[in-house]
Amino acid sequence: MYTVQQNICRTCTNKMRFALAFACCVIGFGLIAQKNPSSSAPKITPEAPLNALMDAWHKHATLAKFDEYFAVTTENFVFYGTAPGEKWDKEAFKTFCKPYFDSTRTWRFTPSNRVWNFSKDGKIAWFDEDLQTWMLDCRGSGVCEKTKKGWKLAYYNLSVVIENEKIQEFIKLRKD
Repeated sequence: MYTVQQNICRTCTNKMRFALAFACCVIGFGLIAQKNPSSSAPKITPEAPLNALMDAWHKHATLAKFDEYFAVTTENFVFYGTAPGEKWDKEAFKTFCKPYFDSTRTWRFTPSNRVWNFSKDGKIAWFDEDLQTWMLDCRGSGVCEKTKKGWKLAYYNLSVVIENEKIQEFIKLRKD
């Protein structure tokens, strides 16, 4: 038989065990439920600054921001347009673009499906992207160079997408 003192100790011990078990459960569930701060922070991928650069470049055209549009390009930037004669160095492309930007009658290219590739040393990146434009579906491809001032666009090639079954009609149009 237990004495009164032993019953009090047993009751206290059981309460302490229960409290300890409860505390462990609360702490354990709290740790499980807590978000890991390192995993909740956005991860910066190598593509992130390049996507920001290209998205800004397209946006600067849409908003007719001439200086900003060309500020993200290298000094030896080259632009290929859709017409046969549209191969411009930076200065020639600026001359072509200036009247459009001055009149704020520029173009809106909405990119999607952009895919990046990188040189082994990580200083050159090239990409392709689908574009929705006033010409309907287009495709852009380009090369970016990592400079002391960050990434810059060195080359851009804009092309119109045409279905294979429509190419004969297109060829006929080009000959006319």
